[in-house]
Amino acid sequence: MRAEVVADGERAHSARSWMGRNAIHEAGRILDVLREYEARQPEVDGLTYHEGLNAVGISGGVAGNVIPDECVVTVNYRFAPDRSAEQAAGHVSAVFGEWKVTVTDVVGGARPGLRHPAAASFAAAAGGTPRAKLGWTDVARFDTLGVPAVNYGPGDPLLAHTRGEHVALAAIARCEATMQAWLRG
Repeated sequence: MRAEVVADGERAHSARSWMGRNAIHEAGRILDVLREYEARQPEVDGLTYHEGLNAVGISGGVAGNVIPDECVVTVNYRFAPDRSAEQAAGHVSAVFGEWKVTVTDVVGGARPGLRHPAAASFAAAAGGTPRAKLGWTDVARFDTLGVPAVNYGPGDPLLAHTRGEHVALAAIARCEATMQAWLRG
């Protein structure tokens, strides 16, 4: 989920800053809430999820000589699949209760689904220990349709979106071989 949290102020000329209230300075209080936020780590169907609530963007300012009357902090809330999109939106609104909050993008997560025979069969064939997916994927779309699906692939998810993100070609080949073997039964 992404939401915009708005810090309001009062516009004034910077030469007379006491005549206004700086919205960018007010946004510091929003950032304080984020710094102090303690993320849940719920267990869902035997897997542990780690939620996150983070600032991913900030915008504000009018001109180089104007005290701004608005500053918007864009937050990203990664919530576990034991919460609906509506519950997640309510949580974010409650966390930032004294500011205007507008949800700009939200989609529900997918429960693990490992109880379904097809998903359990694939997990067993792939080996290893199933882990919670800490990031949104199209598996959530399948889940809403009642279609069993799992996330599976090469690479280290802890490296996703980092400068060190990479996947070894040998890992891709191993994943392909595992999937083909399972499909052949």
